[in-house]
Order: sequence, then C-alpha cells, then structure tokens
Amino acid sequence: MAGMRNWGRRGVAMAAAGLMAAPRAVMAQGRDQRIVVASKIDTEGALLGNLIVQALRGAGLTVEPRLALGPTRIVRGALLAGEVDLYPEYTGNGAYFFERLADAAWRDGDQGAALVARLDLEANRLVWLERARANNTWAIAVRRDVAQREGLVTLEQFFAKAGQLRLAASAEFVESPVALPAFERAYSATFPRDRITILPGGDTAVTMRAAAQGLSGVNAAMVYGTDGAIQPLGLVVMQDNKQAQIVYEPAPVVRQAVLERFPQIRTALAPVFAGLTQEVLQRLNGQVAVEGRTPEAVARAHLGR
Repeated sequence: MAGMRNWGRRGVAMAAAGLMAAPRAVMAQGRDQRIVVASKIDTEGALLGNLIVQALRGAGLTVEPRLALGPTRIVRGALLAGEVDLYPEYTGNGAYFFERLADAAWRDGDQGAALVARLDLEANRLVWLERARANNTWAIAVRRDVAQREGLVTLEQFFAKAGQLRLAASAEFVESPVALPAFERAYSATFPRDRITILPGGDTAVTMRAAAQGLSGVNAAMVYGTDGAIQPLGLVVMQDNKQAQIVYEPAPVVRQAVLERFPQIRTALAPVFAGLTQEVLQRLNGQVAVEGRTPEAVARAHLGR
C-alpha cells in the first residue's frame, strides 16, 4: 500500500486532491434540526460513532445515524459534500489528506492535532474537536510473559533482544517504508528477517493470535495500538519513545456551519473523547471484537445509558 496502510480503518483510499475537490452540497430542507453522524465501517469506527450518537442524544440533540457508512474515502467525501455533518477521524490521516507526509508534526500527538485542525478549517471549514489520547497506529506487541521475563517495555529493548524473539507480521508491515523499516531507522537497529513469520493479509487478529499461542515459536506481533484483543490475548505493546510512527488519535470532525448552529456538540463530546485513553479504547474494542457485543451496547454501557 506504500504509505497508505489500513485503508478500511484509518487509511485514505482516494487521492487528497480528489477528496478536497468534493463539492459542498447545501443541506436538504428539513435537516436543520438534525445532525447526521457517520462512521467508518470497521469495529472501532462503529464504536466511536455510537459513542458520538449516544452523547449527542444525551445532550438533547436530534441525531440521524449513518454509521458504518464505508471506508475513509466514502465518509470523508460525504462530510466534504455536506451529506453528513460529523464523523470520527484520525489526526494522522491529515498527512494524506493534505499530502504532507514528510512533516514531522504528524509524529507528535499535540502538533499533529493542531496542524490538521488548522489545515482542515482553512481549506474545508471543518472543525476538529477534542481528541482521544489513544494512538491507533502500527505497533509491535510482545507476549506478556516474555516481556516480563526479558524486561521488555520499549522498542529499544525489543530490538536489543531481537535474537530471542520471533515476530508475526504481514508482508506489507515488513516491506513498507512507513512500517517496520521506519521503526528500524528510528532505532538504528534491524530485526532479523529470518526471525519474522510472514502471515498473509494485514489482519492483526491473526498476528496477535500467533503470538499469544506461540505458533511456530512466535512471541511478538504486528498490531494496531488500540486493537481490542491486545489485553485479552495477554500481549504488551512496546513503547515507541522515538516517535517512529505517525500518531493516529481519533477525534470528531464536524462541519463548521453545523457546530455554529449546535455549539453544544463540543461540550457533549469533549468529556467522552477525553476519557478514551489507550487502555480504555482497547478494552471497549475488546468487548466488541472478542466478547461479541454490539458497538451500540458497548457505547451505551460505557456512557452509563
């Protein structure tokens, strides 16, 4: 995918220029008092979308849900066209939306959030609200018993113990310049390719299961930072202290005209996203992905509704 990984969850499957050229349609008559909330089609997108819907309804607002609408290109395009009013997006995707992949700001949570907020407001009259401090980027996790035995907390320590580890990953993770090679550049280290088990596709559920079960000696896995199975499968994410990866923190993005009509959107959603730490979002995702609960039920329970 060459720099645009995981299109269905966070990635951008349409060129930034095409997205930014999408026309803004005038809101249809009768929608003045309704807020159309969309989300992406993946598990976390549906969970975040349901949290938004429930929080806005709890604030007395009228909401029309269009959850699990599609991948990034569909949902972002619908927002730009005025067909939806609000949806949860990831700060790091601004690197693709505005074709600024080389900007170091994307590797810092605060700087990336500020940059995408400024660019989207200026170019598209879109407002980024309070974000969650939960980074759903590429990461490496180690089985908890191995991490404890070897004292592995950070990626520096992970690479130092590479000879005792076996990593399960996709071919893309190993080959893409923005994935494992980005970690290796940042930490001036190389993970031996003969100690990597390549599994087909990019499904982290498969790589995590291989590490948890020790299949073929695997004890480490390619993951996404807020994957729901990380904790239930007994894995520990290695800390990326050198900021090798773009930071992908979720935040509601709303059309400025809608926010001006309904300023209570900001106050309703701020505490919800402020409370979504890495561990909390992992746990909530796990209730959907591992326990089989619906995103709506998990969102209601989390918000006490």
